Amino acid sequence: MQIDLTVYLPKIAAETIKIKKGVPMRGSVYYQSAQLAKQIFRSGAKKEERINPEHPDFQKVASYKTMESYRNIWNNFFNYLKEHWGIKDFEQVSSEHVAAYMDYKIEYYPSKQYLEKICSALGKLEVALKLFSRNIHNEERAYDFSIRQYILDEARDLNFVADNYHHRAYSDPEALINSLSDPQHQLAARIQYEGGARIEGVALIKSAQLHGTRLDPITGTEKGIIFTREKGGKEGDVLIDISTYRLLEDYMRINSSFKINRQQYWDDIIRASTIAHENAEGSHGFRWNFAKRRMFEYALAGYSYTDSLQQVSSEMKHNRASITEHYLGG
Repeated sequence: MQIDLTVYLPKIAAETIKIKKGVPMRGSVYYQSAQLAKQIFRSGAKKEERINPEHPDFQKVASYKTMESYRNIWNNFFNYLKEHWGIKDFEQVSSEHVAAYMDYKIEYYPSKQYLEKICSALGKLEVALKLFSRNIHNEERAYDFSIRQYILDEARDLNFVADNYHHRAYSDPEALINSLSDPQHQLAARIQYEGGARIEGVALIKSAQLHGTRLDPITGTEKGIIFTREKGGKEGDVLIDISTYRLLEDYMRINSSFKINRQQYWDDIIRASTIAHENAEGSHGFRWNFAKRRMFEYALAGYSYTDSLQQVSSEMKHNRASITEHYLGG
C-alpha cells in the first residue's frame, strides 16, 4: 500500500507547491530536493518490487531514514553546485558535476563508508531526475551518473579513502601537462601545478583576477598573481611562474575570460595520463605536486616543518595545517 509521503517527510510537505508540466524546476535547494524525493520515496515498498524492472516501485527508496540520509547529501551537492557552478535548476546536473563533486569530497580523505554513501545517493538522484522528467515534463531526459562508481572504485583501489593511504602526485607532471591536447588545458594544468589552485579556481578566470606580479619571498623569484575564490568562498592569491602568467595575459588580450569545460579537461588528463604512463589522478593530482614542491621551498627558506605546513595549507586555501600532511604521505 502506498502511504502519503507527507506523513513521513513533513519537511517536504511544508516546502511542496505544484510544479507545472514542462516548466524548469525553481526554488530553494531544499524545495527542489523535496520534489525529487517525492519521485523516489515509497514507504514500505517490498524489496522484490524495488528490484523488479517491471514494477512501478523499481529502484525506489522504502526507508524514511535512508531517504533522509540521501536527501541530506543531495542538499550538500546542490549547495556545492550553486556556489561553484552557478546552477540553480538542478535538472541541469550532469556527469561532469557528479565527477567534480566526488573529487572535491575525496580531497578531504573521507571514510570509505561515507564516500560509498555519497555514491549511492547520487545514483538515486539519477533515478529521481529521470522519474521527475518523465512524470512532470512527459519526456525521458538522459541522465548518466555512472562515472560516480568509476571514481569510487578508483578511490578504493588506490586507497584515497580512509581505510588506507595513497598519494596522488604525478611522477612527471611536466610531461603529463605537455601531453595534454588542448593548449587551454595545458595552461589550466600549469596554474594548478605551479600555484596549487583547485579546479574551480581555473575553470573560469576573468581579466580582473590578474593582479600583476610580485616577488615571492620564499623562492626569491618573480611570480604572477591570480586572485581566486574557491571552495567555501575562500579567497586569496595564486602565485604562478611568470611565463605561465604571460601566456594567460596574452590569452586575455583576445578573450574576455579564460574558461575550460571541466569534463573535457578531465577527459584530456585521462588520455594524457595513458600517454605519459601515469595513473589518472585527475586535475587534483597537480595540487599534490604543488604541495610537495612548496613544502620543499619553505624548508629551503629556513621555515620549520610546522610553519611550512601552516603556510602551504593557507596557500592551498585550507583552514588546518594538518590537511597538508595528507598531501605529503605515501
